[in-house]
Amino acid sequence: MKITELKPGMRGVNIEGRIDSITDPRTVNLRTGGTAQVADAMISDETGSIKLSLWDDQINLVKDGDTVSIENGYTQAFRGENSLNIGRYGKMKRL
Repeated sequence: MKITELKPGMRGVNIEGRIDSITDPRTVNLRTGGTAQVADAMISDETGSIKLSLWDDQINLVKDGDTVSIENGYTQAFRGENSLNIGRYGKMKRL
């Protein structure tokens, strides 16, 4: 699947792309209580780019310029912007 094919609300997304940039992690309050670290990465392929949310341990798995594959991710619209998420059941690995 290519990045331009991604629409909000998709599940089971499998994609490969390159990490173009990663923001500094920030602390967010979770609905379930407690806090987590989250960073936003931009991932791109030859068709376009999309924001990828990285949580806690995922943040240190990649750096700018890495090529990664995402398995079983999902998309959602957040503040009017489509974003890709790995979620609890997804996987990300460096290629």
